[in-house]
Amino acid sequence: MNADEIAAGRARWQARYDAARKRDADFTTLSGATVQPVYGPPEGTGYPGFERIGWPGEFPYTRGLHPTGYRGRAWTIRQFAGFGNAQQTNERYKMILGAGGGGLSVAFDMPTLMGRDSDDPQALGEVGHCGVAVDTAADMEVLFDGIDLAGVTTSMTISGPAVPVFCMYLVAAERQGVELSRLDGTLQTDIFKEYIAQKEWLFDPEPHLRLIGDLMEYCAAEIPRYKPLSVSGYHIREAGSTAAQELAYTLADGFGYVELGLSRGLDVNVFAPGLSFFFDAHLDFFEEIAKFRAARRIWARWLRDVYGATSEKALWLRFHTQTAGVSLTAQQPVNNVVRTAVEALAAVLGGTNSLHTNALDETLALPTDESAEIALRTQQVLMEEIGVTNVADPLGGSWYVEALTDAIEAEAEEIFARIRQLGGEGPHEIGPMTSGILRGIEDGWFTGHIAESAFVYQQALEKGDKKIVGVNCHTSTTAKELEILRISHEVELEQRRVLAERKVARDDAAVTAAVQRMIEVSRTGGNMIPPMLDAVRAEATLGEICDALRAEWGTYREPARF
Repeated sequence: MNADEIAAGRARWQARYDAARKRDADFTTLSGATVQPVYGPPEGTGYPGFERIGWPGEFPYTRGLHPTGYRGRAWTIRQFAGFGNAQQTNERYKMILGAGGGGLSVAFDMPTLMGRDSDDPQALGEVGHCGVAVDTAADMEVLFDGIDLAGVTTSMTISGPAVPVFCMYLVAAERQGVELSRLDGTLQTDIFKEYIAQKEWLFDPEPHLRLIGDLMEYCAAEIPRYKPLSVSGYHIREAGSTAAQELAYTLADGFGYVELGLSRGLDVNVFAPGLSFFFDAHLDFFEEIAKFRAARRIWARWLRDVYGATSEKALWLRFHTQTAGVSLTAQQPVNNVVRTAVEALAAVLGGTNSLHTNALDETLALPTDESAEIALRTQQVLMEEIGVTNVADPLGGSWYVEALTDAIEAEAEEIFARIRQLGGEGPHEIGPMTSGILRGIEDGWFTGHIAESAFVYQQALEKGDKKIVGVNCHTSTTAKELEILRISHEVELEQRRVLAERKVARDDAAVTAAVQRMIEVSRTGGNMIPPMLDAVRAEATLGEICDALRAEWGTYREPARF
C-alpha cells in the first residue's frame, strides 16, 4: 500500500474516532506522557501489505471493530460462575456484580447440561457439583432474584438443551416484568463443537440444527439484542487442538451456522450480528494475540465475499475469551494466578470484547469466594493499572505478530478447504461447509486431528521439550495445601425436595397438554420456540421437555473408533 492510500486510511480513521464516544478516563502513561489512540506507518511512507493490517474500526478489522479501541468501551468483565443450587449461585452473582463485574455467565451442572432433572437416576451424585442445577423456570427466577435482567448482559454456557433452558430464562424475565426485546446477552447453543470436542449432546445433528434454526428466527424477530449462538472454540482447544485448529474449526462451525440462517431465508445482515464467538486464551502469548487478530480478518472476508453480507455489523466477529483451564496445574496452584494474568493480557491485546479469568483453584474444585475475587481483580488490574486500554491494537505492525497472524490465517484457510472437500459431490441442503462438518463429525476427522495434536504436545512434555513450572521443572515448593470449595450432598437432597414440591403444586394436565403441543409442532415446519415457552410457563421441567424430544427424535451415540 502506498503512502497516499495509507494517509487516506488514517484520515478515515481519524474522522470516525473524532465522531465516536470515548470514556472519561486518563489515557496517558504512568509517567504522564501523552500517547496516540492508534499508531501506524510514519507519515509519507508506504507499507507493503498494509491493507491486511489497516486501521481500527475498518475492514478487515484486524486491529479491532471500533476506531476507539478500548478508549470507547473497555471489555466486559464476565466471570463464569455457578455451583450448588440457584440461591447459592445468586449470592455469588451479586458478589461479582458488587465487586465490579460487568456481566453474568452461567455455569450449569452436568445433569442440566445433559437435559436431565435433578431427580433423574442418572443425576445421582452430580447435582450442583460443576455448576448450578436448573430444573424449572422457578429455578431461573431464584437464580436472578434481585438482578435486573434488562440491565445486565447474561451469557449461558450450554448447548445440548440450550433452547429449553433459554425459554426458562425468558419466562423468568417475564415474571420480573421485563420486556423481552430489551434482553441482551449470549446463549452458547453451538452443537457442532459438542460432536467435535465437548461431547454434551442430546440428539443427532439434524434435530439440533432444527432447534438452532428456530431459535435464530425467533431471536431475530423478537429479541434482536440477544445473541442466540456463541460459536465455541474454547472446548476444542481444551480438548488438545493447536491454535490454528481451534481457529479454523470454530470459524468453520460459524460458517455452518451462517448457512443455516441463509437456508431459513433469513437476511445475513440481520442474523449474522447475532452470532458471537468464544475462544480460549492459552499460554503462548504472541500466538494467541495473532489468533484473535486473524479471526476477525477471516470472518469479515468470508462474510463479505462468500456469504454476501454488506452491513458492517454483519462483518464483525465479536468474541468472548476465557483463560485456558487446561493450563492450570494442581501442583503449585498459586502459579495459576500468573498463568491466568498472562493469558488474559493476550486476550486484551488481541481485542477481546469480554473476558473470564479462571481462578487458581479451578483444577481442584469450583472456586472459593477468595479465589473468585482474585480472578476478578486480575482483570481489573489489567484494565485500570497497566495502560493497555490507551492504544488500539498496540502490537499492530510488529513484524513477529503480523507474520504470526498471516501464518495462522493461511493454515486456517487450508483447513477450510479440507472441510469443504469432506462434503463431497452432494453437499447438504444447508450448505457446503455444513456438509463437510457433518461428514467430518461422522468420520471422526475432527476428533482424530485433535487427538493427534494433543498426543504430540504430551510427548513434548514427557520428553521435557515443553516445560510446565511445578510439574516437569522447578518442582520444589513451600506451598501448603489449598482450602477448596466442597458441595454438600445436602444440596442435591434439597434440590430434589423442592422439585418434588413444585411438581405437586402445578397443573399436570396443563403440563402434559403443553408438552404434547410442542411435539406436534416439531412434526411440522413451525417454529418450536412459542410452544416450548408455553410448556415452560406451565412449569414443565427441563427433563420432561428433553425426554419428550428424545422420544420423538431419538438420542445420538458416537460411533466407536479405534
